[in-house]
Amino acid sequence: MKKTFPILGVLTAVLLIYALYQGLVVAPTERTMGDVQRIFYYHVPSAWTAFILFFINFGASVVYLIKRNPAADIVALVCAEVGVVFCTVVLITGPIWARPVWGIWWTWDMRLTSTLVLWLIYVSYLFLRRFSSGGQTPTLAAALAVLGALCVPFVYFSIWFFRTQHPQPVMGGGGSIDPRMLHALLINWLAFSCFAFLVCWSRYRLEKLQREVDQAHAMQSLLDPSGSVR
Repeated sequence: MKKTFPILGVLTAVLLIYALYQGLVVAPTERTMGDVQRIFYYHVPSAWTAFILFFINFGASVVYLIKRNPAADIVALVCAEVGVVFCTVVLITGPIWARPVWGIWWTWDMRLTSTLVLWLIYVSYLFLRRFSSGGQTPTLAAALAVLGALCVPFVYFSIWFFRTQHPQPVMGGGGSIDPRMLHALLINWLAFSCFAFLVCWSRYRLEKLQREVDQAHAMQSLLDPSGSVR
């Protein structure tokens, strides 16, 4: 494991650089929006990566609710943390893209509003995990994660169900995309996914170690200096 992580880290860094090159240099300039459209290669992959992480959080939360598996609880926590980061990137890059194209930073469009609600749900999840120390905290957090996961498909399909200012999807929605643009998009998604995996892996190991230390301290606090149980 100690040798695998650095190797994967180097490969992911190379992939991120290659993806950056594809998005900024190789992909053609969009005729209507110009170079500002290139944020598409970071905005969309960030959203897809966040959705995947939130679904993993959902699956791990369900496993925890059924089996009370501590490992599943850790997976749920770290996926929520990293997912919120990527969802934050979505909420930041969206207005940057919208300002020169729509003339406004933000509109209470159904896709934008539902994405903000999704972000708030998972931020609430992290606040619950961080500031609540009760024994039922993991269970309550898992229940909240299930609610958050239900919001993910609503966010994704909102542009089909409602009239929105957000652009229609170029894949699966009757649109078309230049093959070079599609290649840059998928390469960036792969790079972001690999990066998210490495961060989750590192965070999982850290969280597991922290819990083991906390458990050891709790056990030690039950013992007096002579080693007998109080």
